Amino acid sequence: MRVRIVFSLKNRGSYVPFHHQYLIAQFIKGVLVFGSREDYKSFSLFNFSGLKGQTKVSRKGLHFYSSKVTLVFACADEAFMEYFLKELFQLKEIMVGNLQLSPESYEQEKPVSIGGEVKFLCISPIVILPAKFNDEASKRFIIPGTDEFSDLLYDSTLSRMEASGKFSAEQLASFYKFQLVPDQDYILRLQESHKKFARIYPLYDNDVKFEVRGYTFPFTLFASVEVQSFLYENGLGLYTAKGFGMLDVSNQNTINKDEPQEAIYA
Repeated sequence: MRVRIVFSLKNRGSYVPFHHQYLIAQFIKGVLVFGSREDYKSFSLFNFSGLKGQTKVSRKGLHFYSSKVTLVFACADEAFMEYFLKELFQLKEIMVGNLQLSPESYEQEKPVSIGGEVKFLCISPIVILPAKFNDEASKRFIIPGTDEFSDLLYDSTLSRMEASGKFSAEQLASFYKFQLVPDQDYILRLQESHKKFARIYPLYDNDVKFEVRGYTFPFTLFASVEVQSFLYENGLGLYTAKGFGMLDVSNQNTINKDEPQEAIYA
């Protein structure tokens, strides 16, 4: 299940860093820690995008000038999704960086068509190596399309699917097909224009700052339907609950034309 949450922006022109998922992750953690359910305080099987709106770029980051700002939030657990939305819409004002936001409405995205071969777009960077304190290893560049790149993503995907408790050992054993093929034309165009598809991003855990390498490029994934669906709802790679690895399916419109639901929990 994926929803688009719409916020009103109270102070147009305010800004956040270019990569600001860690700020959203800190806020979401606050919602859960200070929420009414003890069993959800450490829940992490969710994924989210960066903030979207009309922006201008400066040295400080992204300045938002639209009256509305949206966030895509995804989770396969509908009970948790309902709880999170309820807690979120009880808040009158939210600070994300310098943005003063007020939850206004949300709408569920339309289902997408998932098969054994899916072309994905990266909404947020994919992290494939774990962060390590005072260690440069997590920033090592690995060439997309290599066996190592796919194997690392396969291992993290199967570990997360097992941890979800929704798949039997027999099912997990059947998910052996997993091959990620990057859009080489896209990567070549970036390289020719001297732009990057792999960058170093900040990551915060227990108030400690880490740095990880994230990759952003279109790719085709060959895997079982169950694996594809899991990744669409839960993200790909490591640290998905911190805003990394959110995906979109190429050439599919997920925006729901129905009226968005108001902040009914307020």
